[in-house]
Amino acid sequence: MSISRNDLSASGSSSSSSSPTATGAPLLRKQEPSSESKNLGQQSLHADKIAQEPLTDEKTNDQRVKEPYSIYTRNEKWFLVLLIAISGLFSPLTANVYFPAIPAIAGAFHKSTELINLTITMYMIFQGISPMLFGTLADNVGRRIIYASCLLILSLTCVGLALIPTSAYWLLLLLRCLQSTGSASTIALGAGVIGDIAEAHERGGFFGVYQSGPLLAPAIGPVIGGALAGTLGWRSIFWFLCISSGVAFLVVIIFLPETLRSIVGNGSLPTKSSILHQPLIRIVGRGRAGGSSKPKSNQPQPSRKRKPFKNPFGILLHNPDITLILFFNGTVNAVYYAVTATISTLFASAYPQLGETEVGLCFLAIGGGMFLGSLTSGKVLDWEFGRIQKEVKERGREKGTERGEGEEQKKTGRYDEDFPIEKARLRLIPFFMIFFVGANLGYGWSIQRQVHISVPLILQFIVGFIAIIVMNADATFVIDLMPEQSSSVSACNNLFRGTSGALLVSVIDLIANALDGPGWTFILLGGVCAVMTPMVYVVMQIGPGWRIRRAIRAGK
Repeated sequence: MSISRNDLSASGSSSSSSSPTATGAPLLRKQEPSSESKNLGQQSLHADKIAQEPLTDEKTNDQRVKEPYSIYTRNEKWFLVLLIAISGLFSPLTANVYFPAIPAIAGAFHKSTELINLTITMYMIFQGISPMLFGTLADNVGRRIIYASCLLILSLTCVGLALIPTSAYWLLLLLRCLQSTGSASTIALGAGVIGDIAEAHERGGFFGVYQSGPLLAPAIGPVIGGALAGTLGWRSIFWFLCISSGVAFLVVIIFLPETLRSIVGNGSLPTKSSILHQPLIRIVGRGRAGGSSKPKSNQPQPSRKRKPFKNPFGILLHNPDITLILFFNGTVNAVYYAVTATISTLFASAYPQLGETEVGLCFLAIGGGMFLGSLTSGKVLDWEFGRIQKEVKERGREKGTERGEGEEQKKTGRYDEDFPIEKARLRLIPFFMIFFVGANLGYGWSIQRQVHISVPLILQFIVGFIAIIVMNADATFVIDLMPEQSSSVSACNNLFRGTSGALLVSVIDLIANALDGPGWTFILLGGVCAVMTPMVYVVMQIGPGWRIRRAIRAGK
């Protein structure tokens, strides 16, 4: 007679009945379970689906003992986050380091600036599309091999760009698309790693620091590109990217372990291929990773069965709560890009006394706001999660329904379908959007009226600060909803952000000309954000129902 895991979970949830020890012995029950046992059994079933928690034969009375979500210590997790944050620099760095060299490249290829700008548009399009492929592959074959492959593609295409003949404009377009394919996916892959190693209560903090790496690039990219193009020529930009991405490729091969949970579980399971899934030099998880001790034969182990390949577009088609929040996130990102893309032209026009160097330094305001906002968002998200967790626990205590495993949930941050994760992640967004919309309204008119330059710079800082807090909250939320497809859902987020940003940037000049300047332009953009903000409340209302539907589908 075989025993299903659900049977064990249901029996383990009832503390009033005697149970055999978890040694695989048959369980024979003649009595009908009470309604309370059925309810607890259903709750335990969902917990099993989410956490995949094993049983141990060292506990009596059928007690459930939870494995740690990850074998890595807090400091080791920070090491992995910093490692992937450095790799995540390349997506925005590759885009922004290119901007100062546009006039030089246009002259070298004997093409108009508009045609060279087409290489930027193509880059942004592939920046949105390519993570849909590589993110989904990473959710199936592993993070480490896809990470290394993307960095290798980036490095090799940079060699081609550095050696490209100036008579081959078509090749410039092609290589820029391939360059974007290699660099853009690193952000989605990094989000997947965080989903693998971090639990809900700490995920916000890790994600905030992780995003600080990619957000540093827009601030330093133009400075590096301008310095290289001005001293060593525009080709030196691609040699710089080739060398730096090559070093990052070697760092991933040498130090980054595989984290995909369907391959290594919480990091303790051995892998079949040491080359593909194990670092050459193991710094984190020493003595704990790779199954250093042989498990007992009668102890259930986490499944390493590979999941079938899933179409990432299915996430958008079958999960309206995720689609709505990503659409809202894309709108905020597009307005942020509209501010960034127009800094050079607007400031050069409104403040003609500024030289090229001074205009370039104006980017530091919004870049600094993004960087500081990224660090702040992590603390805000973790604080808000803990707050909601305490509220849920207090309500459970008042109603007399508090679970006995509440202390374990508090420690690990795991949650089931009853936990209001929508409220924990999204509740503060409408409050932040008030400042985001207000800063956009003031920003456009401050430039059009040519007030003191400090005013638009301060408003730029606020736009960047609030934008990254909102976008990080949304990105963390969708990973919480689908941690088993964290790279795929992050790729969907990247698709919305990339396509919306590319679309608005391509027409922002037309909008500004039609509305006679930046004043009414940014009133329009701020108004669009205000109209879209109620989507957050819609997601908070429909989200719990769709989470339950996903749990039911996952249980089939």
